[in-house]
Amino acid sequence: MAKLFFKLGSIAFGGPAAHIAMMEDEVVKKRKWMTQEHFLDLIGATNLIPGPNSTEMTMHCGHERAGWKGLIIAGICFIFPAVILTTLLGWLYQEYGKLPEVEPFIYGIKPAVISIIVMAAFRLGKKALKNIKLAILGFITLVACLLGLNEIIALFGCGILGLLLYYFKKNKNNINSFLPLIFLQVFEPSKIGTLKIFIVFLKIGAILYGSGYVLFAFLDTELVANGWLTKQVLIDAIAVGQITPGPVLSTATFIGWQMNGVSGAIVATLGIFLPSFLLVLLLNPFIPRMRKSKVIGVILDAVNVASVALIAAVCIGMIKDTLIDWRSILIGITSLIIVFAFKKTNSAFIVLGGALFGYLLTFI
Repeated sequence: MAKLFFKLGSIAFGGPAAHIAMMEDEVVKKRKWMTQEHFLDLIGATNLIPGPNSTEMTMHCGHERAGWKGLIIAGICFIFPAVILTTLLGWLYQEYGKLPEVEPFIYGIKPAVISIIVMAAFRLGKKALKNIKLAILGFITLVACLLGLNEIIALFGCGILGLLLYYFKKNKNNINSFLPLIFLQVFEPSKIGTLKIFIVFLKIGAILYGSGYVLFAFLDTELVANGWLTKQVLIDAIAVGQITPGPVLSTATFIGWQMNGVSGAIVATLGIFLPSFLLVLLLNPFIPRMRKSKVIGVILDAVNVASVALIAAVCIGMIKDTLIDWRSILIGITSLIIVFAFKKTNSAFIVLGGALFGYLLTFI
């Protein structure tokens, strides 16, 4: 099992959907560790708790195969390759990222990354916008985020509003809901350090619903707005997440390195992934009952719409900061056309193509 999930962590490019597809091929079709129906049940379960879906799927599969030991081994082996690669890239970026020879490549990466995020928002939006009510909730969340509302408040506010609308419609009087570790929101660090880096990433890992791209909305507010991280480093971190295999959340390692070296990388990695290990372990026995709950389904529908709105808000901010001349606009438009015209193109190739395009345009 360790060999399998280490292999998947080493070759799993293309985002959570691609990761889960590879997992299904290895676990269900080739090894027949579980039935197709049970695998689908586990996929549904990952949508009920915060955290990276594909990483939590490895943990569920490990738990089904070998209990809590299997959960830990599968999760660590899947994450490990991406963490090592992003650590190496974090060190190289810190050493060479601002040299003239490298800057042309980084220049082209930024607009390419924006096209990937636009596609993610579009793809997720099609699934999330199930009705007009959810569309209105998403629009309200987008406007609120653009006006400066804290993204965590926006996320859970939308979930609660969706729940209230549901009960108003159904004319029910009692509410039974599940909200993940929202108490962590009370922590507001004033000066960054190793412990506070850990707390920031722990908080994000504990409340991160939807796509891994929502991570960058949280980081934008938690780190960029507080002056602990530049917008450029955040965009470059997104690119690192695209050109490395495994979970997108491994970019926390890269960001942690930029903030506080080796110790920052270690605590950021522990913080972002620890909630997933704990939640999968604690909630696995309750998953069958949770999946049948209409209340939790309503909350998740609203939270998913809010997640798309957060991604859109971050994307708008990045467009303002990145598309500042004809070269960056050209790279952005070209990348966007490729992303939508060739939907199966691996995102890593989009990022690498943007880097090469940016380098070539510097000679014009």
